[in-house]
Amino acid sequence: QAATGFGKILTAAKIIEMALAKGKRVLFTVPRLSLVDQTVEEFAREGIPDIGVIQANHPRTNPLAQVQVASVQTLARRVVPDDFGLVMVDECHETYQAIYDLMDRWANVHFVGLSATPWAKGMGLRWQDLVQSITTGDLIERGFLSRFTAYAPDVPDMSGVATVAGDYAEGPAAEVMAGKALMASIVETWLAKGEDRPTLLFGVNRAHAKTLQEQFIAAGVAAGYCDAHVDSVERPHLGNLFRRGEVKVACSVRTLTTGIDWPVSCIIDAAPTKSEMLHVQKIGRGLRVNPGTEDLIILDHAGNSLRLGLVTDIYHEKLDSTPKGERQEAKPKAEKLPK
Repeated sequence: QAATGFGKILTAAKIIEMALAKGKRVLFTVPRLSLVDQTVEEFAREGIPDIGVIQANHPRTNPLAQVQVASVQTLARRVVPDDFGLVMVDECHETYQAIYDLMDRWANVHFVGLSATPWAKGMGLRWQDLVQSITTGDLIERGFLSRFTAYAPDVPDMSGVATVAGDYAEGPAAEVMAGKALMASIVETWLAKGEDRPTLLFGVNRAHAKTLQEQFIAAGVAAGYCDAHVDSVERPHLGNLFRRGEVKVACSVRTLTTGIDWPVSCIIDAAPTKSEMLHVQKIGRGLRVNPGTEDLIILDHAGNSLRLGLVTDIYHEKLDSTPKGERQEAKPKAEKLPK
């Protein structure tokens, strides 16, 4: 476990180097197909040689390469060679049966998971140890991550919204957040507090995020939009526009919570959640230190910072071992809410 911005890929590269030195082949898995090429590029920059990709018609397909990168979705559809000595699982809190199937088949192979938020239900039933590197608060104090100020201009009433699979039901949550006063507040607050910073906005669903993009454009703010259906050409293009300042506010749902390193110095959270993992992943997108804006502004219109705490307050000492079908033990309420 290590916070967003810690350098998990660098850490992984060093572990891979040690495995290769012992003559072991390495399989590195990513949760989405869109992260395969990015991971290969990052490993190449860190000096990892001989990288192959397990993916149909990929130009880097090379079954003989000592390091193989694959998406979990591809692994679920393939018969994977059983000659790996180490498997590394990026974003291991996104639990996938394909990974657990490999664990069952390869009982003598070491698996190492990487995550900023390894708090998913039942992880402790499959993973043996939680290795914690350094807390988010310590990284901020040492200057490796951004200091932040969180504003809570709106605290929506979610008392009437049902819970589905541990989180707020999407449709009713979107109805609460789509109120005219709240939508206007999101734009007005950014104009007053956002300092024209490069900003990521998280909406409840695609329609909500798209409407917020339109609201910002109507206010004269250059805004872009990204969801899971945006292709591998359009997404990097949006990233380039964002870096050049031609797009100030990038609106999305959950698509931009992992796997991007855009120069973000403002987060607009307009998506209420009960998930500490999702809350920390969203805020983590803005915690990297960027030249010119070494701090982060959080505009929390969802009430998440008050409901769940600041990201520096959220901490777990062990993996969750709740069996499937049983309810997780309730976390004790924090004695002191953030002000």
